[in-house]
Amino acid sequence: MHSVIHSASRIVVKVGSSLVTNDGKGLDLAALGRWAEEISELKRRGKQVVLVSSGAIAEGCQRLGWATRPKSVDQLQAAAAVGQMGLCQAYESAFRAFGLGTAQILLTHEDLADRTRYLNARSTLTTLLNLNVVPIINENDTVVTDEIRLGDNDTLGALVTNLIEADALVILTDQIGLFSADPRKDPQARLIEDATAGDPQLEDMAGGAGSKVGTGGMLTKILAAKRAAHSGAHTVIACGREPHVLSRLADGEHIGTQLQAVTSRLAARKQWLADHLKLSGRITVDAGAARAIGEKGTSLLPIGVVSVEGDFLRGEAVACIDPQGHELARGLVNYSSDEARQLIKVATRDIETVLGYIGEPELIHRDNMVLANCG
Repeated sequence: MHSVIHSASRIVVKVGSSLVTNDGKGLDLAALGRWAEEISELKRRGKQVVLVSSGAIAEGCQRLGWATRPKSVDQLQAAAAVGQMGLCQAYESAFRAFGLGTAQILLTHEDLADRTRYLNARSTLTTLLNLNVVPIINENDTVVTDEIRLGDNDTLGALVTNLIEADALVILTDQIGLFSADPRKDPQARLIEDATAGDPQLEDMAGGAGSKVGTGGMLTKILAAKRAAHSGAHTVIACGREPHVLSRLADGEHIGTQLQAVTSRLAARKQWLADHLKLSGRITVDAGAARAIGEKGTSLLPIGVVSVEGDFLRGEAVACIDPQGHELARGLVNYSSDEARQLIKVATRDIETVLGYIGEPELIHRDNMVLANCG
């Protein structure tokens, strides 16, 4: 079976602390350079890549002269603040050597749970990718507490995968993949090369603590793959020390453990839009907009809107109603109800004049819309 990375066009790559800091000895600049080279090769092939990197706390501990990872939250947060400086500088230099710009984004789980912050993060990341910049994401360990104790960024990698609707998540670790049992204890343990993300048996197989540098074990990676599969993304767990691992995966070579999503990315999103959203308002469209949406699957532009009902915020779900009063579609709206009312029958070129700014050219983008008869 070929690697799912071969056909993926948008990929999230997560690297763990042990790899980034050479098992806690300090930032492994050679490793960062290799990943920068490989990501530049993936981008040359037309793939978009977001990098989720651990390592700030481990690097901070090294810079502060601490031999072991502290347990108190305030010391962990201090280490993160110190280490993030070095991590950011090192990545910027590594990617600049291959002509690529980078951007640092620090997120918390709360950023991705809050609707407005979620949309802002999504918009920023999408813009950076379109600008050919490599976003480098880490948890904002300086201001959070639960995340520091939880998962070595595996969960964050999955959340970012869902956020930007990536096709695949690659988790690079210091293990070669998922085994049927702990290979350190069971000589009969075998590598699981292919499985279905979310299979309960995988959680039974996974176990054991992470390294002394990181906090995530294999279980957090299995759960991350399960979460990524909710939006139709596949996951590959592979050894980050494997030569040219990303390029070889992109070539189609099967490396490590591949956990496939059952549902395609587009189908997963459409199903979510159809089944799991509480409608906060109604937007009635004219006959031309109704035909364009229903027959051509186009986005809803403000100029096609006749009326706006309800009180909703940007990012909430609304129904699109045709001139006969039937639900035509539903989707996530790019403007609040107050703004949408101001934009009734307004041409896209005039949005900035009316509102004083332009967030998106569409009221509802077609990727965030599902036709009522498809539910």
